[in-house]
Amino acid sequence: MNPWTSRFLEKKTEREGDHRTPFQRDKARILHSAAFRRLQSKTQVLGVGMSDFYRTRLTHSLEASQIGQGIAAQLRGKYPALTKQLGLNDILIEALCLAHDIGHPPFGHGGEVALNYMMREHGGFEGNGQTFRIVTRLEPYTADAGMNLSRRTLLGLVKYPNFIDNLTNQDAISTEQININKRQIKAQQWHPPKGLYQCDQDIFEWLVDPLNESDKQHFSSITHSEASPNNAKHHKTRFKSFDCSIMELADDIAYSIHDLEDAIVMGICNQQQFEQEVVKPIKKLGEGWLSQHIVELSQKLFSNEHHQRKDAIGALVNCFITNIEINEVDSKFSDELLVFNAVFPALYQQCISVFKRFVFQRVILKPELQLLEYKGQQIVMELFEAFSSDPLRLLPDNTKTRWLEEEQKNNGHRVISDYIAGMTDGFASKLYSTLFMPTSNANQDSLG
Repeated sequence: MNPWTSRFLEKKTEREGDHRTPFQRDKARILHSAAFRRLQSKTQVLGVGMSDFYRTRLTHSLEASQIGQGIAAQLRGKYPALTKQLGLNDILIEALCLAHDIGHPPFGHGGEVALNYMMREHGGFEGNGQTFRIVTRLEPYTADAGMNLSRRTLLGLVKYPNFIDNLTNQDAISTEQININKRQIKAQQWHPPKGLYQCDQDIFEWLVDPLNESDKQHFSSITHSEASPNNAKHHKTRFKSFDCSIMELADDIAYSIHDLEDAIVMGICNQQQFEQEVVKPIKKLGEGWLSQHIVELSQKLFSNEHHQRKDAIGALVNCFITNIEINEVDSKFSDELLVFNAVFPALYQQCISVFKRFVFQRVILKPELQLLEYKGQQIVMELFEAFSSDPLRLLPDNTKTRWLEEEQKNNGHRVISDYIAGMTDGFASKLYSTLFMPTSNANQDSLG
């Protein structure tokens, strides 16, 4: 049996008449999960409820999935022998893109910062690590193995194959920020290292069991950030699987181009800013299709004719998809799924970075959006403090049962983190009102 299509819990028999492939089953489990449905009410870039046009985490994931399939088709045309050898599978790529964001908490990065701060002495919090935890432990498809996805699907979801404890650079944590009033937490000092939770080590070890010892160690190797007190950053992992690299490129394109469309339609950025910060640097590169057409695309993006904007968005997405290549990332690996990655050529990596930086600077960091992120950050921290003050009194029954089990392993805070991370923006806001607003009409029954 192929070890990469095996599951943590192997059923002796599949359902009668079920002729689906392992990856078709994985996609179905993701698509029908509660964690996936909740993405419809979680912030992508703009806060849920600001408009009925822009993307949520759910629509972003659907678009990333479509882009991922486009990348797979393009690579199959360019590298027919190699993609066959690697077993490139469209359904698998689709499943990875659908699932890649299900670990993100309410209120975007504000929620992530809040949970990481509240979990600072209990293993931290990070959205990708939470995705791994949901699919392997929390989603109740099985009693205690989550969605019980196939190994290769899980491998494709692990963007950062090491543990937060190992990736934490203590120089990046301000000692003055550790025990101050929650209102004074500086978000930039509590962005988490990107990795997995130590308490999920057993599942990760099962996942990489088919690899030889050399591949295991190399796959989890770390790039250490320099110890610079003024600008210290957390350490980073170095590698990801072939499937994961496609999913990550699809995510980058969806974030950089489709979220840009939201910002233009909502009037968050203007053409002058775009021309100065995107058109100018890309045109300066002086080569490639995008450099030659970026001025024309800029005109279309900010046109009053909506179909012109759509045409420009489609052209940008197509431009990035069609320029993706497969490269050998490290010949030290013996497993081909780790040897090869899908990548942008250097020129298009520079271009996508320009778009990402523009969305970050002109949209994410916009004060109006940071106010919403800060508000969400405070809501999440207040909820965490309340539940951890008296879990047996305040947690719902099923979460209380999990808390009692995990508290025996000194891991009760992780259950509280799991509970809050699974909330939608609206649910968290209502629960906050129930707990802290005397005049609120909301009650616990209406939130169940």
